Amino acid sequence: MKKLVFLASVLVGVTVASAAEKNVARPDAVPLFDGKSFEGWEGNLDAFRIEDGAVVGGSLKKRVPRNEYLCTKKEYENFELRLKVKVLGKNPNAGIQIRSERVADSNEMVGYQADVGQVYWGCLYDERRHKLLTGPPPQKQSKLYKKNDWNDYLIRCQGRRIQLWLNGQRTVDYTEPDRTIPQRGVIGLQIHSGAPSEAWYKDVTIRVLPQGD
Repeated sequence: MKKLVFLASVLVGVTVASAAEKNVARPDAVPLFDGKSFEGWEGNLDAFRIEDGAVVGGSLKKRVPRNEYLCTKKEYENFELRLKVKVLGKNPNAGIQIRSERVADSNEMVGYQADVGQVYWGCLYDERRHKLLTGPPPQKQSKLYKKNDWNDYLIRCQGRRIQLWLNGQRTVDYTEPDRTIPQRGVIGLQIHSGAPSEAWYKDVTIRVLPQGD
């Protein structure tokens, strides 16, 4: 009987892990973006638009003059964030800010970023310390993402642990050692400055998690 209970628990664990890695939304996840309006978000709306049910940052017709972020008005601490993202253009760069905040009198932000584009797909960057924290090397990234197409991103933050999955493959499992770094903040969708490019985001949902260690 004990063996059967143990086996059942293992199977449940596998199912949960598999669902997370495949970016399958949980029943208690709620949408952050309704696909029609910027309700619940704030930012420079000259830099962002809504097209085909997606948030689009940047332009393929002109250079992106500076980094821009469309941010939630609400802060989050422990959560599971799921979304689809694609980038278009010449050497595009973008990312999803988590546990972040805007810099006063600036267009910039500080906090963690789940990176998108160039040689940073699936990596975790810290805009506060201007440092790449961890992630797959460039030679492995090419096997993880779909160029000019939609990619599934799963971001899980619980306690001081941050995990990233890109198209069902875990790319980051990071625990913040510095206890002075805030673990709460807004979520932001970025388009990076540079050559004409666009960052598309859709199907954005969040599931609040219990407090971690």
